[in-house]
Amino acid sequence: MTSHNELNPQLTPKKAITIRFQRIAIIGYVGLLLLMPLWLFLLEPREGHSNGFIFVVYILPLLLPLKGIIQDKPYTYAWANFIVMFYFIHGFTLLWVAQEQLTWVVLELLFASMMFIGCTYYARHRGQELGLKIQKLKDELATEKAAHEFDNKD
Repeated sequence: MTSHNELNPQLTPKKAITIRFQRIAIIGYVGLLLLMPLWLFLLEPREGHSNGFIFVVYILPLLLPLKGIIQDKPYTYAWANFIVMFYFIHGFTLLWVAQEQLTWVVLELLFASMMFIGCTYYARHRGQELGLKIQKLKDELATEKAAHEFDNKD
């Protein structure tokens, strides 16, 4: 039987640490969302790349988790970390090849780090508060094996 809180997560209060990690995640996320277009369109426009290409490659990925973050879904915070990995790769690459843009690169890496740490721990803490659990791989494999063996007996 599901509890009322599982059906409506807004009724489950957040602990102070959960709120803190959510704020860190949102600051990092909004920071990247503001930095990338400002940097790539206004401050240091990329020569040889169309605005459409820059938008699709550098800005559009950040828009994918927007709805889930606004709706406060812990699962969205968790998978948003896959997106933020691209910004780590971009930032660390530019550390080597574009030292003249060091200020923007450091900001990108700072915001990406904040988003990664905040999203990781917010998803973990909020998931625990809501009673959400991801089945461990070994348990999932055992369940699948048992189901497969049961099907083969028929």
